[in-house]
Amino acid sequence: MKLLFIRHTSVAVPKGMCYGQTDVKLSDTFPEEAAAVNHSLSKYNIDAAYTSPLSRCVKLAAVCGFPDAIKDNRLMEMNFGDWEMQRYDEISDPRLQTWFDDYINVKATAGESFMDQRHRFQSFISSLPHDNATVAVFTHAGILIQAMTTILGHSIDEAFAAQPPYGSIIEAEI
Repeated sequence: MKLLFIRHTSVAVPKGMCYGQTDVKLSDTFPEEAAAVNHSLSKYNIDAAYTSPLSRCVKLAAVCGFPDAIKDNRLMEMNFGDWEMQRYDEISDPRLQTWFDDYINVKATAGESFMDQRHRFQSFISSLPHDNATVAVFTHAGILIQAMTTILGHSIDEAFAAQPPYGSIIEAEI
């Protein structure tokens, strides 16, 4: 099975903002960015499409020809809990440094850890039929990083250093 992990386009959120699972608005450049993603996807014969239920992914899936993509909560970005919609440099939670020191295992306050997201991702992957299909997955940077580390074999440091930009597509075979 060929998986195409597609990151949503840019959002109308200031840089440095922790937005995770908040359903934020898309940037004004959405039409142009979505057209570019759609063009990139046109070279594939896609058999099925899944999407995070957040509007930034659902809207991109629709523009790319998949208005009925299957919504799956396991494809959502990391849940940053109490930190959502705060600037990272303004979060006053004393647990923030503990999380920065071990975000792999430590949960954001009232949220989840990298490993929690990994378990969601692995559950999604294991639920797929694993046939010869080509599947589009409209999702977030965190899920693309999970794909890079669990399917493509990148180290966590490599994956974060090469964080996929908005509108990017990562191919993976399972």
